[in-house]
Amino acid sequence: MTSDPSTNDPAEQDGLLSRLRVIEDQPLETRADALAQLHEELKARLEGGDSPGTHG
Repeated sequence: MTSDPSTNDPAEQDGLLSRLRVIEDQPLETRADALAQLHEELKARLEGGDSPGTHG
């Protein structure tokens, strides 16, 4: 059995919250770029977690 990469690990949640706080303190243009980068990273992580054989 493999581990689920999208688990609710408190350390990961704290890391994300810390990163968002840093981003929110930046000037608007820098903030927009940082949020776009974070969005792409999270999107890639979520899409990478998709399994080809889902049961419904």
